[in-house]
Amino acid sequence: MMKQSSSYYISLLMLLKTSVRIVFWEEEGLVVCTRLLLVMGSIFTWQVVAVKQLDLNGLQGNREFLVEVLMLNLLHHPNLVNLFGYCVDGDQRLLVYEYMPLGSLEDHLHDLAPDQEPLDWKTRMKIAASAAAGLEYLHDEAHPPVIYRDIKPSNILLGEGYHAKLSDFGLAKLGPVGDKTHVTTRVMGTHGYCAPEYFLTGQLTIKSDIYSFGVVFLELITGRRPNDSNRPPEEQDLVAWARPLFKDQRKFSRMADPLLHGRFPRRGLYQALAIAAMCLQEKAKHRPPIREVAAALSYLASQTYDRNNTTARRNRAGPSTSRVLDDQMNQDTTLASQQEVQMSIHCQTNQVIPEVKETSWSGSHRPGRGRVAPNGIDRERALADANVWAEAWRRQEKASKMW
Repeated sequence: MMKQSSSYYISLLMLLKTSVRIVFWEEEGLVVCTRLLLVMGSIFTWQVVAVKQLDLNGLQGNREFLVEVLMLNLLHHPNLVNLFGYCVDGDQRLLVYEYMPLGSLEDHLHDLAPDQEPLDWKTRMKIAASAAAGLEYLHDEAHPPVIYRDIKPSNILLGEGYHAKLSDFGLAKLGPVGDKTHVTTRVMGTHGYCAPEYFLTGQLTIKSDIYSFGVVFLELITGRRPNDSNRPPEEQDLVAWARPLFKDQRKFSRMADPLLHGRFPRRGLYQALAIAAMCLQEKAKHRPPIREVAAALSYLASQTYDRNNTTARRNRAGPSTSRVLDDQMNQDTTLASQQEVQMSIHCQTNQVIPEVKETSWSGSHRPGRGRVAPNGIDRERALADANVWAEAWRRQEKASKMW
């Protein structure tokens, strides 16, 4: 049962002189959908929004709240969720987002209602391409680059037409600049998605995001969770289960989500698995940059296929990606050769030539984000990070206007 809670005034970052009054309906205590009244002079606009209430007792607390508000105020892209405003009232920390009517990717992959249709192949590729486009913006267009650090299905929200947007920037971190190759930080993230080098050393790079994205993409292909204790022991760890299968193209079809019922292009499956294998390489330097991943996924999402046909029909156009992948895997089973990871995309000629460990999680009490005490030091760090980023962004904007 939904219940009406108290009203709050929201300070909007994008509309600095706008008063916003909001009435909340609480639904299971966490995510709230409501209607927002924007007061702009004499103009009144009703808009459905989503409200996230942060738990200050142990996860990221004030620092997560500050980072998310400041980052989303400065970052704007069609594949990043829009932050409309925030609320600070005593111990309350609320974030007001645009409402994404189709929920999260997690809902469609792992929490399907009995009467709900599973995602078809083309929709899965479209979602992956959209998420990669958002990540490309963070890595290549933001200055300094932003490391997302928490890529997982529950943070990929879906709008009309399954348009995907990244959400939840509480763990985002400014990437290395200048001669620096990495950022050293406390290990945080979600169990099953953390890159091995980041987990072992705390050294974070944009390639750490590539690994996490690879896990999510493998979930989209297989329909499996990154860790599933309900499966046989040898299949509980998704990445460890997939690694030997990447080397045997005869087993590729077995890796596809059973809910697809064989309705996927065989060649498209091979190409998708090649991209996932590239992203999941154990050495960070061998993973492809996000721009190449995004280009490959955009190509796959643009392809048409007969969803009523099965894998028996092979796409005749272009070279066999399965052969490329198979030859590549046979060259070096360690996947360590730099040559193996080079990828070029030739969408005009219908050609994709690809480059092709699961870790433990060091958080406390439950899977999810690490635990830090919300204190003044965290607040200062968050503000310092955001101020550096904001100043760099302002300089870039000023320079672009001069030209």
